[in-house]
Amino acid sequence: MTASQTVYLLLDMALILGLARAMGALARRFGQPAVIGEILAGVMLGPTLLGEELSGLFFPDDIRFLLSALAAVGVALFMFLVGMELNLGLLRGTGRATLWTSLCSTLLPLGLGAALAWPLMSSHHEGDPVGFVLFFAVAMAVTAFPVLARIIADRGLAATRLGTTALACAAIADLMAWALLAVVVAVATGGQMQWRLALLIPYVVLMVTVVRPLLRRASALGPPEPGGPAVSRNFVALVLGGLLLSAACTEWLGMHYIFGAFLFGAVMPRGTAGKLHGGVLDRIEPLCGLLLLPVYFVLSGLKVDLSRLSVSDLGELAAIMAVAIGGKFLGAYAGARMGGLDGRRSAALGALLNTRGLTELVVLGVGLEIGALDNRLYSLMVVMAVTTTALTGPLLSFILPQPSAGPPWITTEAGPGADPAQQDAEATAHMPPRHGSR
Repeated sequence: MTASQTVYLLLDMALILGLARAMGALARRFGQPAVIGEILAGVMLGPTLLGEELSGLFFPDDIRFLLSALAAVGVALFMFLVGMELNLGLLRGTGRATLWTSLCSTLLPLGLGAALAWPLMSSHHEGDPVGFVLFFAVAMAVTAFPVLARIIADRGLAATRLGTTALACAAIADLMAWALLAVVVAVATGGQMQWRLALLIPYVVLMVTVVRPLLRRASALGPPEPGGPAVSRNFVALVLGGLLLSAACTEWLGMHYIFGAFLFGAVMPRGTAGKLHGGVLDRIEPLCGLLLLPVYFVLSGLKVDLSRLSVSDLGELAAIMAVAIGGKFLGAYAGARMGGLDGRRSAALGALLNTRGLTELVVLGVGLEIGALDNRLYSLMVVMAVTTTALTGPLLSFILPQPSAGPPWITTEAGPGADPAQQDAEATAHMPPRHGSR
């Protein structure tokens, strides 16, 4: 790397961090997740407002390549944190409402997304139609668990049946979405690497049966000093090395590195009273959330070019928005009603599960990398992700205007015989400390 590149990289990093923090703070003042402001910061620096020449002057191709490397590390750390927060204990005692809502809020968007993909394919994709249709369907079915958890916590719904049901549905939707996305990546990039994909199942078994117990034992070695952080620096270094190695393994297996990072987070032990879980989050999240993720947000925004949208593009955007919002909302509403919830809580679930946040951006980034999306369709999908996330709060306020007052449709029971105090502890134990706003 030349001296000029070093200067450019450092200046661009300073610009990204400053503008992303400012726009994120502005978004929070309007009651929106910080990720919306940070993505808009990237759009402001991109060709949409500055034009290709001026945007290219600020961010030359050789500097974008270096920034992309930093962003990839940030996404790997984020996916590790998402895996850590995926608390399957939420699924206990939630009953048939969770099952029906999860299935319908995933299957209906998948079906509608696949149906919409066919007319879009002629103008946006020239390769294998199967990979494009599958990817587009998965992109419509995504729910962002971290930002949903933060919205539920901020709204005071963590100890309610509505909150725990929404979180359980999001956990199931996340698992289904990542599994389906893995299939899509395999279909789109398999080719001569298909023999490596056969190693994926043994790799998952190895992570669960060998790596998880080893991590539990390693966490007990070299305990932290009294009054200090919950985990030692050596253990955090071990975790960082392990998640990067796991990400590299799944990339080599023909998948995407995000799956290895997510899996490593999912097998992380929680420790006594969640201390190990919280200690690792406290150590890793600042590095990820304050430094590396804003780079990914801004780079995502830089790839968005809305300056050349035609009337037909606006029609496609309208169709994408209708399928994305309608599929999730109607699927969740119908599933919740079949599960025995009343109309208001069912509608609230539909609004909550429309949250997409950074999870959708990660999925769209994968699609751009494997060639399932072109830049024009990617831009439209980013607009959809930002809009649906921004609409969650206002729509929820419209459906539940005074959640803190304890109206009759909100109960503190997750299921028959549930202990409210225990449920409150389980519902809030997994909440992300800071980066859930994304």
